[in-house]
Amino acid sequence: MSKRLYFPLLLLSFIFLQSCGARKARMGAVAPEDAAVASVVASHYSNEAKFNTLQGKLNVRYKTEERDQSVTVSFRMKKDDTIWMSGQLLGIPLAKVMITPNSVQFYEKITRTYFDGDFSLLSDLLGTPLDYQKVQNLLLGQTIYDLRDERYKLSESTRGYQLEPYAESFLKRLFLLDAGNFKAVAQQIGEEKSNRSVTVTYPEYRKIGSQVLPGQINILANEGPSNTRIDMAFRSVELDVPVSFPFSIPSGYSEISIE
Repeated sequence: MSKRLYFPLLLLSFIFLQSCGARKARMGAVAPEDAAVASVVASHYSNEAKFNTLQGKLNVRYKTEERDQSVTVSFRMKKDDTIWMSGQLLGIPLAKVMITPNSVQFYEKITRTYFDGDFSLLSDLLGTPLDYQKVQNLLLGQTIYDLRDERYKLSESTRGYQLEPYAESFLKRLFLLDAGNFKAVAQQIGEEKSNRSVTVTYPEYRKIGSQVLPGQINILANEGPSNTRIDMAFRSVELDVPVSFPFSIPSGYSEISIE
């Protein structure tokens, strides 16, 4: 990537969380431990937030060894359709991001650059697949991967229900669900060979109407000795209100080239 982006890295950091995809588990008779896993997994999905639209504000802090920046972000979503973000610093517009199931677009005013592509292009950047559903899941406190797609081992602790795949994989995955609301407390994904990992934690959940949604999301991405931390705090969240997604790449901006 030819130029450094600040706010859009919030989006691009999600790419670390992807792998080569899961395959459907094929099981015969259900063992008692599988029944216990099935019960926890079913509770996770039955407690998924149900809404059509969402809007609110985010305080986002992006921190690396080289940079520590905080921005205010207007956040809007039409579930399963569009995720839209507009970042500001001291009231000055910085960047906009719009994600749909078929496209990823953003532009940044400081560097006067933009990106307009699809998920396959971003996936090629790191050689791993990315899709809309995974990004939406992360923002709503759902597990990045569909827990119904393969067999998991279950263990219990004082923090909740811990799930990890039975099958060995180059990609290590660990999911911790709250024992009360069955939402994600933590998600950890790591690739030992490349010494790369991401840990997503949810320190707080809030009840918005009858729905439970994250109040905070913390992302820590490590690659070798380098690490990136992104902390998001939600505020003034509203559900099922009219939303719009204004987005137009300004003329004269340079397209970001990803090789």
